[in-house]
This record gives sequence, structure tokens and C-alpha cells, in this order.
Amino acid sequence: MTKAKSGRDGFGKALLELGEENQNVVALCADLAESVRVEAFAEKYPERYFQIGISEQDMIGTASGLALSNYIPFATTYAVFAAQRANEQIRLAACYNQANVKIAVSHAGLTCGEDGATHQALEDIASMRAMPEMTVIVPADENEAYEATKASTEWMGPVYLRLGRTPVPIVTNDTSPFQIGKARTIKNGTDVSIFACGIMVERALQAREQLASAGINASVINIHTIKPLDKEAIINEAQQTGCVVTAEEHSVIGGLGGAISELLTEEFPVPVHKVGTNDTFGESASPEELLEKYGLTTDKIVTACKKALGQKEQFLVRERS
Repeated sequence: MTKAKSGRDGFGKALLELGEENQNVVALCADLAESVRVEAFAEKYPERYFQIGISEQDMIGTASGLALSNYIPFATTYAVFAAQRANEQIRLAACYNQANVKIAVSHAGLTCGEDGATHQALEDIASMRAMPEMTVIVPADENEAYEATKASTEWMGPVYLRLGRTPVPIVTNDTSPFQIGKARTIKNGTDVSIFACGIMVERALQAREQLASAGINASVINIHTIKPLDKEAIINEAQQTGCVVTAEEHSVIGGLGGAISELLTEEFPVPVHKVGTNDTFGESASPEELLEKYGLTTDKIVTACKKALGQKEQFLVRERS
């Protein structure tokens, strides 16, 4: 692992390069240019930058209009403001029109930290993945955020790009090339599969090390695209190990864990345990304090893996009897 950087930094770097590579790329912001890392693009390409102000609904409507005029707009704000305040505009102006809008949101999840519950998005993945036509991407680190931003420009239709505020180590150096809708296996294993996204990929790798010391061989799969889900990779993993744990900085309702549970229930039922927030709002504290309090930790992933393994063994005993 190399020096820690945030997903929003990778986005800002990619957006600046895209400004040079593609004259149709434009950026919009709802009064948070520095926080969402669009200030460099705004400074270099002022004719293609639109400061909308604190008006997320207007920003999505404007971005959708630009998309329908063959531009590639990146609409930027905090995750909670895009997914909640502009929900109707995303659904109708962007998704219903299949507009080629890229909604790049920062400060997702609990690691928004001291800003508190009003600024923490814990339900946004559930909301976005339920919308027809929407693609949902949750990069694991700065490198992957950079790759996802570039890839989303080539992907037709609305994209929700969920970026973190807090720096995390680079964990995707040696994995396969980034492709929207294709999972990245970081570590192979035979006993239990850990599917993670965003900042929880790093913690899943730490959990794998703890499990290895107990003689448990876990795989770690980075599900950077929540929709469309890489069904083939997930089913193959479930068939290999026979039990699954999901880890996400989001509610266990409707996010990565919900998507994988829905898939495996229909295609290959195995024990699934979910690590995430549990039907609750967050509060104001440091990111690490919040992750600890709400159970988004390496230890919780390890515990979930052991529970999943216990259930798998029970199933095997039942089948043998």
C-alpha cells in the first residue's frame, strides 16, 4: 500500500485531464468547488465551468439539459445533497431522459465526520441503484476514483460516482484493469468471500490477514460498481467458498449487501452477513470514532466471516445427515 489519498482527489485529477482531452466535458458545482475538487478545472476552463450556487435541483436540471445538448456534464456536490435534495431531478431530468449526466459526489458515508448526520449520506446507494438507467460506482481509493472518472466519460447514460472525503491507502495497484460493471478480485480465497466497496476494501484486506492467522482463507473482491452488478463474478465466488460477507460505508439496507443478497437468494443461496450501518443516522465525531461506534471495522468483518463460516458448516452438516 502507498501513501493515503482520498477518492475526491482522484476525481479532481481525472476531471482536469478530461478537460484537455474532451472539449465536451463541462463541470457544475453547488457552491462546494474546493471540497469536491473541481476548483482546478474551474480555473483552467472557466468557459466550461458553471457555479450554480446552493441549488442542487437546478444543478441537476441544468446538467441534464447540457447532456441532452451533447455535452458531458459532471455535476458535483456532497452525496447527501445530490441523492436527497435533488432526488426528483435525478430521477426525472437525468434518468427518465437517459441523459448522459455524471453525478460526482463527495463526503459520502460516515467519514464526512464532524459535519454530522445532516451531511452524512448512508442511504444514497439504495436510492440511486433503484432508479432505472442509473449506474452506481463506489471507488475504493484515489487510483480507482481516477479510473472510474475517466471510464464514466465513455459510458453512456447517467452515472452516480460516490467519492470519499477521507484519505485511504491505495489498494488497487496490482488488480485487473478497471471496467465499469466488472468486479476486481484482490485476493483469492477458499473459505469465505468478502465483497467490499469504497473505504471498506482496505478494511476487508486487513480482516483477511486476521482470518489467515486463525487458519481461515478469505477472498477479497472489490465491487466498485454496485449497478450494474457483476453477477457472474459474485455467483462464481459464492460457489467457490459457500459463504459471503459484504462490507460498505452505507446502510445494510439497499446498498452493496442488499444487492448481493438479492442476487444470491435467487441464483445461489448461501449464508450472507452484512457489515454496514444498521437503520440509523450518524452523528458528529471524527471519521475513525464514527467507524468504530457504528461497527465499520476490521474486527466486525472478521466476526461476520466467522458467523458466515459457522452457518455454512451447519448447512453442510444438515446436507450430510
